[in-house]
Amino acid sequence: MPERAAAGAEPASRAAREPAPVSRPRRYLGLMSGTSADGIDAALVDFEGDHPQARPALRFARTYPWDPALRARLVALGQQHATLTLDEVGALDVAIGRAFAAAALRALEDSGTAADEVVAIGSHGQTLRHDPHGPLPFTLQLGCAATIVERTGITTVAGFRARDVAAGGQGAPLVPALHSALLHDPGEARAVLNLGGIANFTLLPASGPVRGFDTGPANALMDAWCLRHLGEAHDRGGAFAAAGRVDAALLARLLDEPWFSVAPPKSTGRDRFHLGWVEARLAGDEAPADVQATLLALTARTVADALRATQPRTARLIACGGGVHNPLLMAALAAELPDLVVESSAAHGLDPDAIEAMAFAWLARETLAGRPGNIASVTGAAGPRILGAIHPA
Repeated sequence: MPERAAAGAEPASRAAREPAPVSRPRRYLGLMSGTSADGIDAALVDFEGDHPQARPALRFARTYPWDPALRARLVALGQQHATLTLDEVGALDVAIGRAFAAAALRALEDSGTAADEVVAIGSHGQTLRHDPHGPLPFTLQLGCAATIVERTGITTVAGFRARDVAAGGQGAPLVPALHSALLHDPGEARAVLNLGGIANFTLLPASGPVRGFDTGPANALMDAWCLRHLGEAHDRGGAFAAAGRVDAALLARLLDEPWFSVAPPKSTGRDRFHLGWVEARLAGDEAPADVQATLLALTARTVADALRATQPRTARLIACGGGVHNPLLMAALAAELPDLVVESSAAHGLDPDAIEAMAFAWLARETLAGRPGNIASVTGAAGPRILGAIHPA
């Protein structure tokens, strides 16, 4: 006779029929506002487990506008070496934190996601100053994480760049780890180009270490010049630049900036590349559209020069960030690099506007797991470091 099942045990036939429990993906929310301060990018990202090789899957992405008055203040602060009182810094930190929290809550609502489905928020904040080169290197991002936690009820990780700077690194770029996970190909050397306010590279050789660095201005100068002369936040479709001609003499003066010759790793921001920097190099009789065309040419030339100097055998340039939507800029890059395939990350199924926010979701996951988030060969830090501070819900 067959043995009886122990009391309380499920019959073997019933247990076999029941499906194994399915583990839910681990969901994180990344929040990012770049040098251009053109909006707060939010990205909901799922990971199948917490192991380092878990591939991120984008579930929702949207860019939420800044309050116009707050954005105008951020842009103005980025264009000059302004002096703020401690009270002003504290109030601005909270105002930015509230804006990030509002973007997070809208992303949850718009995606139909409950707050308790999100493990953590990774918040980049808004960079006000970035000086990893001085005698006391520092980087300053505002966006009070305590405010974000209090308003969303979700654990928030923030302050990702400071630890890398403290370890002797540039604190930037931090996205190359995600670029490598998503876009590395052992069959060809690739470069991923982020065209935000500042342009930066991730160099992905077919084999060998990942490298990355800032190349100089991308949209920041063009946006600021466009705002001054047209009252528009950015040059839609490159129409302003298309109405002008490249001023070769002005371009030469712009390219004479010593920073362009500095070997990587290196990083920069609005504290160096601002309208005052442009104005100091103007002859005074340039047509505004010609200056815009020349600023666009500056971006394309400095990107191309940097790539030729650091990874001359690159086969494919994959662009992301807001500059992808400027067809004149993309055409200029292709003209400067005629032997490469120049394409948007959309060709690889990756939303060009969401990748940086995805990266800060990924970084939050790495921090909570106790794993390093930087790549020392990219930033120049003394070694891998766990990044960011955790603010529990």
